[in-house]
Amino acid sequence: MKSELEWISDEHLIREFLKRLGENVDRQGLKETPERFVRAWKFFTSGYKQKPQDVLKCFEDGGEKYDELLFQANIPIVSNCEHHLEKFWGVGHIAYVPNGKVVGLSKLSRLADIFARRLQVQERLTQQIADALMEHLQPKGVGVVLQMRHMCMESRGIQKAGTVTISSVLRGCVKEEPDCRAEFMAFVNTASNGIVKI
Repeated sequence: MKSELEWISDEHLIREFLKRLGENVDRQGLKETPERFVRAWKFFTSGYKQKPQDVLKCFEDGGEKYDELLFQANIPIVSNCEHHLEKFWGVGHIAYVPNGKVVGLSKLSRLADIFARRLQVQERLTQQIADALMEHLQPKGVGVVLQMRHMCMESRGIQKAGTVTISSVLRGCVKEEPDCRAEFMAFVNTASNGIVKI
């Protein structure tokens, strides 16, 4: 049996919320806002319906002899903080050392989007990206660094605009082998300083 709220449409709930803010939901600028809001949030949270294994198609052809760090820099990432439903955004740097298999280059961005398009905290997001790569690609090691700005810090609360939060997760040889770790961090520093120009 459905609860009382389950019978109410998502759009109706948003209309009621706007009314409680003191808005006139019948004015022209807000008439279609509930529908737009619902569509937007279904997209923002579409990662719940996606699985990492669906995007991490592996290739042995081309990866069988490659055993050095493969690094992808400045991947745009946008997510929503689960505490205030505010945006946080920035870039991710993702690397792995193959163990006989590689993934298509676009798959690292797709993997990040799967987890970013859920209600998140930055720390969990960083771990989920790294752990999914370790589980489904089974590389020798993984490194993930996220550099993000959070609207919950910038537009409310402490209101410190421009603050960047950096999180990192290292797995396997990227964590355990000093040379591999140093190479990964050097790549992150190069990308962060904008030295690589395309």
